[in-house]
Amino acid sequence: MVVSENGLDALRQHLGVDWTTDAFGIEEKPRQELEALLPPGAVHQGVALLVRRLPNAALDKIVEGEGRSLILVLDQVTDPQNVGAILRSAEAFGAAALVMQDRHAPPESAAMAKAASGALERVPVARVANIAHALDQMKAHGYWSVGLAAEADTVLSDVDMGPRIALVLGAEGSGLRRLTAERCDVLARLPMQGAVGSLNVSNAAAVALYEFFRRP
Repeated sequence: MVVSENGLDALRQHLGVDWTTDAFGIEEKPRQELEALLPPGAVHQGVALLVRRLPNAALDKIVEGEGRSLILVLDQVTDPQNVGAILRSAEAFGAAALVMQDRHAPPESAAMAKAASGALERVPVARVANIAHALDQMKAHGYWSVGLAAEADTVLSDVDMGPRIALVLGAEGSGLRRLTAERCDVLARLPMQGAVGSLNVSNAAAVALYEFFRRP
């Protein structure tokens, strides 16, 4: 751990512990030197910690679970802040996991972690080579795939959701890719009343999560 003087003071106040750099192996540096260790533009509060990459969750283990379950599936959602916000909602509502591609998807990063507000370390994230194949795997374990699509005829609240759902969301603008949409059991939309007619993908995910978990 590397801290600035202000960062060390903040840790002491926040944790209620009289931290000393020697006792805890903390390296104190001037703020400019700390920032030189970080990516350009990184947001911090005077504290930097070197950690190992989070392990990739195994989808085959996730789908083997029993009982009510919702898995979020992201089809080429590339903005790390959107993914982080989706993880935050997923953790808040109790989603089982998040699935996204190992390519055409953002890596774990400070921006994603900040948007997730702690959920990045709590929600299992499974990176897969092929979203369509992952949906087939989930279907084999009893998951009903619901894709959000603005052009769908069915409104999400009218979908008869079962106890095990794969909620599939596409990139903003392009939406779900054709093969991904074809793998979904049903496509549904969120009803819009305003002139804008669309939501940020992370907001759409939160609305859809609420719709699933509000049902008994």
